Amino acid sequence: MSAPTHTRLHPAASGGVGTRLPWWALALPTLAFATLLMLILNPADAHAAGSDPVITHLVERVQMLIAR
Repeated sequence: MSAPTHTRLHPAASGGVGTRLPWWALALPTLAFATLLMLILNPADAHAAGSDPVITHLVERVQMLIAR
């Protein structure tokens, strides 16, 4: 003998647990995106980029190879 099963008509409209995001779930990715965007727009603020001349030369060589 089989038991009857109950199907939900509108599972998204049930208002169950986990339907709302916490404030930081949107704030942290937005903050990270804005920070990276500012570094791209103004690379002078990225102090770590100019700290090692070897890496700077390597990046310049890669850019020259890509530009060819």
